[in-house]
Amino acid sequence: MTPTADALPSGRWAWADVDLDAIAHNVGVLRAAAAPSALWAVVKADAYGHGAVSVARAVLDAGAAGLCVALVQEAAELRDALIDAPVLVLSEQPPAAAADAVRLGLISTVYSVGQLDALAAAGAHRHRVQVKVNTGMNRVGCAPGEALALAQEIERRDSVVLDGVFTHLAVADEPADPYSAQQLDLFDEVLGTIRAAGIDPGRVHAANSAGALAHPRARHDLVRAGIALYGIQPGRGVEHLCHDLRPALSLHACVSHVKQVHAGDRISYGLRHAFTVDTTVATVPVGYADGVPRRLFETHGHALVRGRRCPIVGVVTMDQLMLDVGDLDIEVGEPVVLIGADGTERIRAEDWAERLGTIGYEIVCGLSKRVSRHHRAERRTVS
Repeated sequence: MTPTADALPSGRWAWADVDLDAIAHNVGVLRAAAAPSALWAVVKADAYGHGAVSVARAVLDAGAAGLCVALVQEAAELRDALIDAPVLVLSEQPPAAAADAVRLGLISTVYSVGQLDALAAAGAHRHRVQVKVNTGMNRVGCAPGEALALAQEIERRDSVVLDGVFTHLAVADEPADPYSAQQLDLFDEVLGTIRAAGIDPGRVHAANSAGALAHPRARHDLVRAGIALYGIQPGRGVEHLCHDLRPALSLHACVSHVKQVHAGDRISYGLRHAFTVDTTVATVPVGYADGVPRRLFETHGHALVRGRRCPIVGVVTMDQLMLDVGDLDIEVGEPVVLIGADGTERIRAEDWAERLGTIGYEIVCGLSKRVSRHHRAERRTVS
C-alpha cells in the first residue's frame, strides 16, 4: 500500500520514490550491452532528479567504475558524502572553481590552454585532465585540429597529466543517421594523430546512453551512461533497445480535498474546463512549483487513482491540480500516482514528455526540491 503523508518524513502529501534496485539492474543491463567497456555513471543534475548521493552509491555497488558530473559543486556533494570514486567533470569550469577541483581530486575536462593555466594557478600537481574534442556536436570542445597541440601542452606541464580524450555524439539516439559515424571517423583520426606523436590518450570514450546501446564503435574504453541508468529511453530511435531497462522514479501524492461538481461548473484559473456531467473532483496538492507542467491539462494528462486513469481538469496551479475521478468513492488521503504504476496501468516520464513535446530528461530533472525523494532498495547487487 502506498504510504500516506502521515508516514512520510516530509509530512507532505507529495513525494517521489526512487527504486535503487531498478538503477542497479539498469547498470547491469548497460554493462552487458557495452562489455568489455567500463561503465561510468552520469549523476549530474542531482542524478537527473533522482538524488545524486544515493544513486552514486547504488551504481558503484552495482559495478560502475566512475562517475560524471557537470559542475564542481556537484562533485563536492559526492566527496562530502565520502564517495571517493573517480569523478569526471564534463566541461571546463570557471577559474574560481579550479582550486576545489584540485582539492577534491577530480578529473577536469579541458579544451583550452586557459583552463590548464587556471589549474596551475590553483596549485595543481599531476592533476588528471581529459581533453574533450568537438567532432560535430558544436557545443564545447577543442577543434579536432587543435587536439594534438593541447595534448602536447599537457605533456609539457607538471601541473597536469593526460587521463583521457573524449567526444560527445549529437544524434546517437537516431541510429540510422550517418552523422554519428562521421563523428566517430573524425574522432578516430584525432586519436590516431595523438598516438602517432607518441602520446598515450588515456581513457578514450564517446558513447552516451544511446551510443552505448546502439553504436558499438562508440564504446571504446568506457561508456558514459546517463538517462538509461534511470530506466528512461534516450530517444524513440533506440526504444527497441530499452525494453530491459526499469524506470526508477515514481511520483506520488495523496488526495487533499474531495468535492462534487455539477454539469456546467467550471474549474481552476481561467475556468478553462467545463464539466458536462455531474462528477467528483479530487484535489491533489502538487503543481508546477513541484515540476508538474502547467500545460499537462491542455495536453490531456492523467493520474492514476485505484488503478484507473483520471484526467487532469483545469489548469495545473503552482501547488495543486484537480482530477475528475468520476464515480470513484474516494476520501482525503487516497493515494495518487502521477508517474509510475498502479495495478495494470502505468504512466511513464516519457508519456508526459510525448504529450508536452519534450524529452523524458526534462520531466525528471524538472521535479523540484519541494518533492522529497525516498530511496528504496531491498537488495544491493555487486558484480
